[in-house]
Amino acid sequence: MISPSQQALLDSIDERWRDRNELLVDKLGIEIIDTDPSRFSGTMPVAGNRQPYGLLHGGASAVLAETLGSYAAALHAGPDNIAVGVELNCSHHRSATDGLVTGVCTPLHVGRTMSSFEIVITDERGRRTCTARLTCAVRPAHQAGLAGPA
Repeated sequence: MISPSQQALLDSIDERWRDRNELLVDKLGIEIIDTDPSRFSGTMPVAGNRQPYGLLHGGASAVLAETLGSYAAALHAGPDNIAVGVELNCSHHRSATDGLVTGVCTPLHVGRTMSSFEIVITDERGRRTCTARLTCAVRPAHQAGLAGPA
């Protein structure tokens, strides 16, 4: 369950960048569907995110994975910190050619300075298309020139 302070953090992240109209999540059609920090999840359409063979582009899967993991890391880090990805690993198991894919992010380790997450992406039939692992560094927001939400 997400707390009011965690929801405020998500809102502040979205608000900070949404006005600039340059979010990759918007270009790829990524939608957040569950903001529970222990099971953060979202969807992405295959249409518009295909490679030349008509399959979901592996880079699009990587963007979905890093998006979900980064949001989850930010929730765990809290409003006075930022979380930045330092390593992303993706294994592509099968192709998706249509519909939506769904990514579910679960924490593997949540520490004071580093956090790691597993993101499992499945097609509409529940078949695993990609498994990703994201490691994020957690740093004080003021060191990045960003203040935490009020």
